[in-house]
Amino acid sequence: MRRSVVVVAGTLTGALLLAGCGSGAGSGGGAADGNAAGITAQGTGTVSAAPDTLTVRLGVHTEGATAQAALADNRTRATALVGALEHAGVQAQDVQTSGLSIDATAAPDGGLVTGYQVDNTVTAKLHDIAKAGAVIDAAAAAAGDAVRVQQVGFSISDDSALRDKARDQAVQQAKAHAQQLAKAAGVSLGPLRSITEGAPSAPGPGPLRQAAPTTPIEPGQQQVDATVTVVYGIG
Repeated sequence: MRRSVVVVAGTLTGALLLAGCGSGAGSGGGAADGNAAGITAQGTGTVSAAPDTLTVRLGVHTEGATAQAALADNRTRATALVGALEHAGVQAQDVQTSGLSIDATAAPDGGLVTGYQVDNTVTAKLHDIAKAGAVIDAAAAAAGDAVRVQQVGFSISDDSALRDKARDQAVQQAKAHAQQLAKAAGVSLGPLRSITEGAPSAPGPGPLRQAAPTTPIEPGQQQVDATVTVVYGIG
């Protein structure tokens, strides 16, 4: 599918560390000293791209006078729903039962049991977002009035290239910030001592949101972030 990418420079924070600027800092061994003068800066890069995967959670809700009757009806409808997904091209490994419950229903006053209800939830990953609306329609038709379209979410199946781009941006911004700090302090930027990447933020399926009553699917954009911290010596 066609993917648009937008790179956004993130915000940066930094600190100028001037500890140990005495006689020890001027010696050749100053760089090996843990207290040597240095500049620490942080950079964040953000890359946006259109997601290529839709995760949809479909529920099948049935009721009956007995648990066995409610379960049998649910089994028939849930089997039809899963069959419709597979017939539409969704791979078996992308369809998973994510919930199953059987509960008794009682009278409004909390008295005698009046029946039973069964809820079966199926989560499916659709890799062709352009056809996602038709797939959801087919699954809903197979389950009939028992279907519940609960939630949908978008994700990027392989974000490694996007994360690399965000990481490049983060490093460049951190370096630029360190240079700015050095200039403001009236010193020159020394060699790079260390660079550390923060814990990656996983876009995953993105914020889940309630599905619309109709089935137009609009993926929007997904963000991938990277954060690095750099430490430079002072020349």
